[in-house]
Amino acid sequence: MLFSSPLVPATLISRYKRFLFDAVLEDGSTITGSCPNTGSMRGLTTPGSRIWLSEHDSPTRKYRHMFEMIEADDTTVGINTGLPNKLAEEAILAGIVPELSGYDLLKREQKYGLKSRIDFLLSGNGRPDCYVEVKNVHFVRTPGLAEFPDTATQRGARHLDELGDMVEAGHRAVMLYVIQRNDCDALRICGDLDPVYAAAFRRAASRGVEAYALACEVSPEEILATRLIAVEELL
Repeated sequence: MLFSSPLVPATLISRYKRFLFDAVLEDGSTITGSCPNTGSMRGLTTPGSRIWLSEHDSPTRKYRHMFEMIEADDTTVGINTGLPNKLAEEAILAGIVPELSGYDLLKREQKYGLKSRIDFLLSGNGRPDCYVEVKNVHFVRTPGLAEFPDTATQRGARHLDELGDMVEAGHRAVMLYVIQRNDCDALRICGDLDPVYAAAFRRAASRGVEAYALACEVSPEEILATRLIAVEELL
């Protein structure tokens, strides 16, 4: 995924109210911008960090600049939660996730479960329909090990249960974790920060829900999904 225009470097002052950040541009001017990540962003909000911003000229936008990535732990980390679905779609269509290859049709945002929408529904070629839920990952505590979630997520646990329902109805169901950083070789479910999600993950796995983790190369020019990495088994 190439950015449509070059990202702008800046220095982070603070991220606050979940949706906003302040930063200093290279010309010394201070700006306020929008943050496309309402999660905790644990470990990715240190004042003084080098960050990268996209610029938007639309008259309907309140803020010109949007927070896209940050340099942390000696790597570049994408924080925009609006991008993983696009990265996942590119990877599926390019065959980077072999387990999701061979379908004739990919549909986005399809209703399923009680009140949910699945990120992708793969169908056709005489195969059972495959429901794919995508999650953004950027949290690291141990070098080389991505973790999800970085805070409690009731919605995430509900999605796992709904995916399990799809398997029991005769379909395939997949959790696809997209890791927007360069330095990870495995993914762990973060049970100490969200034991409810960890329990839901175990329950989903026992019902036949599949889990894959997709690593990315992240730079101010592009974010590219490159390979699958191991998902550690929950004990």
